Amino acid sequence: MHVERVGPYLWRIPPDAKPGMRVPGLVYADDELMTAIRRDGSLEQVANAAALPGIVRASLAMPDIHQGYGLPVGGVVATDATHGVISPGGVGYDINCGVRLLRTNLTSQELAPRLPALIDALAQAIPSGVGSRGGLPLSPKEERHGPVLKGARWTVERGYGEGGDLARIESHGVLPGADPDAVSPRAYERGRGQLGTLGSGNHFLEVQAVDELLAPEVAAALGLVPDRVTVMIHTGSRGLGHQVCTDALGVMQGAMRRYGITLPDRQLACVPVESPEARAYLGAMRAAANFAFANRQCLAGFAREVFERVLGISPRDLGWQLVYDVAHNIAKEEEHEDEGRRRRLLVHRKGATRAFPPGHPELPEAYRAIGQPVLIPGDMGRYSYVLVGLPGSMRETWGSTCHGAGRVLSRSAAVKAARGRSIADELRARGIIARASGRESLAEEMSEAYKDVKNVVTVVERAGLSRIVARLRPLGVVKG
Repeated sequence: MHVERVGPYLWRIPPDAKPGMRVPGLVYADDELMTAIRRDGSLEQVANAAALPGIVRASLAMPDIHQGYGLPVGGVVATDATHGVISPGGVGYDINCGVRLLRTNLTSQELAPRLPALIDALAQAIPSGVGSRGGLPLSPKEERHGPVLKGARWTVERGYGEGGDLARIESHGVLPGADPDAVSPRAYERGRGQLGTLGSGNHFLEVQAVDELLAPEVAAALGLVPDRVTVMIHTGSRGLGHQVCTDALGVMQGAMRRYGITLPDRQLACVPVESPEARAYLGAMRAAANFAFANRQCLAGFAREVFERVLGISPRDLGWQLVYDVAHNIAKEEEHEDEGRRRRLLVHRKGATRAFPPGHPELPEAYRAIGQPVLIPGDMGRYSYVLVGLPGSMRETWGSTCHGAGRVLSRSAAVKAARGRSIADELRARGIIARASGRESLAEEMSEAYKDVKNVVTVVERAGLSRIVARLRPLGVVKG
């Protein structure tokens, strides 16, 4: 794939690089990251996405880009909200996979003597692994009129968290327009028993400490203090969301010919935004996204109970508080400026995070002056980062930035590379306690399987998309 450099941290795939491209592809990366990016098919997928009908300006890729289904993980595509299309492959199977960060009053030194017991208790209390079940049970009525409609609020109403949490969740923890009737019986079946479960793959709950402040005044507004213990949760809509995507892809792959749509990759199957198929998918996708918001809210409640019980600490002394919760596999209708005019767009973010700048009306009042918190997990052996959005993101990437480190090894390649090693022992030697549900889970997620997230966040900062605020170091992790 022909790629030309157009800036220190920006690369361009010209629109004539591949037949069918309507716009160029733009990739944010430095030299080292671009070398890694060229090793898989993600650049080809950026070019393929540039062929989507109604795509606006460019097919975009963040520095954590790697090959996915249809749109690469780390891809951002905006289509016209009236005359464009919706593509489930541009959202992903794990709808509203996202990250939540909580802070406490504890220091890492205070926690150290009880850390092994705490991680063991978290591993026991939080269902994880492939097909994990055992979270909050739902009645048949709640299944269709609870979390899928009310999102995180439904969980708060059942005592998991506080009403004030909702202001610190993207979209207040609920997407309007969810349609429970658009969710298939098979999707409900797959999601049954999974509210309040972590799942598998790269999903995790990590106990961390604030390691370094890069923007102290912004960190203070977020309540981040050196050496204070934080908790990061990464999961999504579980089997329910996966099936919503599967169902929609089947429908749309059959419908494209009827709408006269041809694409270089059927994994990007799409339909016009105003078609019945699009309305059904958007209704089901929003329902799955709401389920995911409720899931992370529930998991945070489970984790808080474990902290209080194991540490024998009062809620006041624990000081448990939500910093923010962000989605990174979602499509949202938003208003943006394009060529000097305001325009309604359907922004697909797959492995990409909103990074709205200071002053944006959708930000909570507490963060209006600093910009939206951006939560970027790295790998379990190194560090994660907190950033905030900058004005450049609105000019360049539809208010978007990276979402994580990005893989450089497939799961099977990582397992092969870890053969004969004990990843748990290696982590323990670094002072990190790890618990996983499966024998190969830690190998799949070892540090070498990922890019160095420091390089990723450095690129988005230097490109003007988001600002680095704080670095978090892992103390213990529960993996799916």
